Amino acid sequence: MFAPDVVETKDENGNKTYYLYPNNQSSGSGRTGMIAKSTSPQGPFEVCNWKDENHTSTDGILGFDPAAFVDDDGRVYGYWGFQSSNMAELDPETMCTLKEGSKILTEKDTGIDGSNGDNFRFFEASSMRKVKDKYVFVYSRNTKDGEFGLGASNYTLAYAYGDTPLGPWTYGGTLVDGRARETDQKGKVICSQMSYGNTHGSILEINGQWYLFYHRCINNDMYSRQATVEAIDVNVTEDGEVQIKEAEVTSQGFEINGLNPFKKQTAGSACFMTGGPNIKAHYDTSNPGSDVVNIKNGSIVGYKYFNFDLGKGTRDKDILAVNLVPKGKDGTVTIMLDRPWESDGGTEIGSIDISASDDPEGVLKTAEIDSLSSIEGKHALYFVFKSSGSSVLCELNSFQFGDSTVTDKDEGQDKKPEESPVPDVTPSSSGSGSGKYGHAITSSPVTDRSSSGETVRGPVGSGKSTHSRELS
Repeated sequence: MFAPDVVETKDENGNKTYYLYPNNQSSGSGRTGMIAKSTSPQGPFEVCNWKDENHTSTDGILGFDPAAFVDDDGRVYGYWGFQSSNMAELDPETMCTLKEGSKILTEKDTGIDGSNGDNFRFFEASSMRKVKDKYVFVYSRNTKDGEFGLGASNYTLAYAYGDTPLGPWTYGGTLVDGRARETDQKGKVICSQMSYGNTHGSILEINGQWYLFYHRCINNDMYSRQATVEAIDVNVTEDGEVQIKEAEVTSQGFEINGLNPFKKQTAGSACFMTGGPNIKAHYDTSNPGSDVVNIKNGSIVGYKYFNFDLGKGTRDKDILAVNLVPKGKDGTVTIMLDRPWESDGGTEIGSIDISASDDPEGVLKTAEIDSLSSIEGKHALYFVFKSSGSSVLCELNSFQFGDSTVTDKDEGQDKKPEESPVPDVTPSSSGSGSGKYGHAITSSPVTDRSSSGETVRGPVGSGKSTHSRELS
């Protein structure tokens, strides 16, 4: 299964059916357009488009990275393609074959071919959303060499918008750059994540807030992927323009007011890594986080953003506790607030010494933090590592402010919920009564964890934007 999509439909009685498009790329199998259905989004799913004459191949027109969209009127549309975009209206009875009287539209038909300017640059990962009366086409984009001050890459998500589910399309802009564009202390554009990779995703509104769901590459490997989410601003202007600010790559995810620094933070939610570090991939479901490994002299590991106004509970000491795995070298870790360099507005708030004699199985280190109780509001946090030579200094596991321990326990940081009032169960004298398809679609990743008013640093070459947290 590669880059799957799922859509929900409802019949006239409100019964739901979920269609899974697994993008089965088994070599020579004839199953690229496979579709399976279930009455539950969790499955089990049963393939529903086997060819009558051959139950090893499937019917349908969908190809590489398939996506489907069910509009409010019950009409169904399909999208697919690798380095060339295709889309068409589908038969709602099959959810995968071409609707009678329709045709497959190519990039030339929809304007994505570059006839409206060399901006679309479609790569793969089609996904369709509807915002008010506008249709938003999300896809993975090939950037140009030199665009944003970096080399060419297909590690970005972009969007286009139109008045129908099949275009024609107007290019909107970048949704997120998986390279996490930043600037160094001299103002040079840099990548603060892997400089190459792949990303898929889409947008979704939850309780009035729009989010961008996508994945980033970890483990120095394009095929090790960590699901992430950022809050975004989506706006449709009076003249019909769909405006979506580019998301900033952060560590927050759904915790859009900032992470609580007085709770345990696993290292793998780092959103800024330069000088060699990477997030180690693992498949241990009992492990709620990932380590940052390959930390050397000059490495920087950063997190955006912590909200120091959140609950401390009993963790009221001016201390930062850090779990790390030493690698037999002497070194230091400087703890910086806001930026990793003092010359660029950063503030040193503490430091940690690493010794060559430290236990190689792992140690808990503590740092005295200058006036921790006086730090207010949202801040980025950076660990700056120094040592001699070029060999690995350590691995970073987790950290937590306010005491000399790192723990999963709730130490009073969260307010206890108010007790619900006892319901009035006195019966009342009066009794009470009790499109063929709906739409609600998810595509690609989901994960875990914006701004409370102050200005935060956004992606280079964009306006201020938003925020992500590690999915374990």
